[in-house]
Amino acid sequence: MKTKFLIFLFIVIASSSFAINEFSSQGQNDPWTQQQLLDPAVLAKVLKNPNSPQPLVFSVGMQAIIKGSIDIGPTMRPDNLNILKEKLNKLPKNTQIVVYCGCCPFSRCPNIRPAMELLKNMQFTNYKLLNLPQNVKVDWIDKDYPMAE
Repeated sequence: MKTKFLIFLFIVIASSSFAINEFSSQGQNDPWTQQQLLDPAVLAKVLKNPNSPQPLVFSVGMQAIIKGSIDIGPTMRPDNLNILKEKLNKLPKNTQIVVYCGCCPFSRCPNIRPAMELLKNMQFTNYKLLNLPQNVKVDWIDKDYPMAE
């Protein structure tokens, strides 16, 4: 439990220095639809079931917290966005993909929009944004969903 708290504390401190004010109102120019928001309970259930087809889960924030997620780093940084693009270039356009950050509320997150825009612009057809409207601690860790080891 202490480790989970320290991870959360790191995320909160790091995200406070990266927050971008231009995203002050949720929904304003968001590059995802309501249908593309994936409920955390749904992803947790899939990750717990080895017989379910597993999506590629990309962490586009400070740290890969979720079990099996691929750590890209904050995609507000062009070098990390390029890392994501390189990984996506190797995938079929219908690959099941989930993106998450969880550093802060969606309205202030500087990382989810660049990642979702990239997926949209690259014409992927089966991608979701993990619905972590508050942060990864409240919406994932506190619910004891599968964590990276």
